[in-house]
Amino acid sequence: MEKTYISFTEEMKKDYTVLIPNMLPMHFELIRRVFGNYGLRAELLLTQGQKIKDTGLKYVHNDTCYPAILVIGQFIDALESGKYDPHKVALILFQTGGGCRASNYINLLRKALAKAGYGYVPVISFSLAGIEEHPGFKLSIPILHRLMYAIFYADLLMSLRNQCRTYEVRRGESEELAQRWTERLSNEMKDEKKVSYKKVKENYRLIINDFNAIPREEKKCPKVGVVGEIFVKYSPLGNNNLEDFLVSEGAEVVVPGLLDFCLYCLYNNLMDTKLYGISKVKYPIMKIAYKFLLKKQQDLINIINEDGNFDPPTPFSHTVSLISGYLGIGTKMGEGWLLTAEMLELADKGVPNIVCTQPFGCLPNHICGKGMMKPIKEKNPNINIVAIDYDAGATAVNQENRIKLMLANSK
Repeated sequence: MEKTYISFTEEMKKDYTVLIPNMLPMHFELIRRVFGNYGLRAELLLTQGQKIKDTGLKYVHNDTCYPAILVIGQFIDALESGKYDPHKVALILFQTGGGCRASNYINLLRKALAKAGYGYVPVISFSLAGIEEHPGFKLSIPILHRLMYAIFYADLLMSLRNQCRTYEVRRGESEELAQRWTERLSNEMKDEKKVSYKKVKENYRLIINDFNAIPREEKKCPKVGVVGEIFVKYSPLGNNNLEDFLVSEGAEVVVPGLLDFCLYCLYNNLMDTKLYGISKVKYPIMKIAYKFLLKKQQDLINIINEDGNFDPPTPFSHTVSLISGYLGIGTKMGEGWLLTAEMLELADKGVPNIVCTQPFGCLPNHICGKGMMKPIKEKNPNINIVAIDYDAGATAVNQENRIKLMLANSK
């Protein structure tokens, strides 16, 4: 079969800059640094504003998934900015390779690039499913090992920062500390030839101690969980800086970590074998990886519990158990059963107020999010959920007013 895309070659690694769309700033900054350890010069795009939406709509049909409009708009805006030499730039898209329309983003992006006059720009597919081959970008075991710890570190930093931000005496101190640790961990992972797990656990404790040292006010604030489609749940570009807005309204933000999504993907692969009899060859490897990550997650939970001052993440095995009686475990499009399970997980850990972020163009996400609100409320009468739609035509004021109403109900 003839290849229809431009590969990112070994030769390109020498002088090309790889642009990364921004979904999780701390996570992707650490991931960017890991790429740098293996000779890949990468830069995280932090651009925001209406121009990104307008650029995306110029090259992508407006009934396409909203995250695709934003990601493609951000890429083309960067190429048009004059900041980069388009002939020395590559783009990277993160893909699960599943049945979601997100698996087609890469083709949408290439079509948009050709329309904008940048059809020669290579687009790298970052996917464990091996969707495409790029000689200059290969996911080796050492790279995946470092990426795993980047996710654990960033999940911890995100959680502790959110647990401190609303209560900090000196505004911005939690964010500054998280950024300092991101820089420190990036340098450590660059300098070390081998990541020591003993050192990783030592860093967990040091991070917790540093956040403990932040002076905080003794006050009671409503906790608000954020769930939804993965891009708009996490990306400040996608959700109009939702976390900042919630903090400005006096709420403590609770966001499930990226590790849960990684475990969800592995778990779904295991279930595919049990439900449909597929991927039998990969099943033993997937099972080992799944159990390995569960053990690492439990280690982190134990360390947070030892300190006793912060709430740890929920064990993923418990999150899976909560979905029983609501959705079948084979429901996996648009964040599938995980979206419903995360709402139940938040309620289970004492976070009854939830913002469910829904991007335009993702019908499965609306089914597993907004569509499940009624059965969740019937069994959990104290839960307070609001579904917020995000699309290129929605105004931030309208979204914020609906969230303010939810916060008023919480009080």
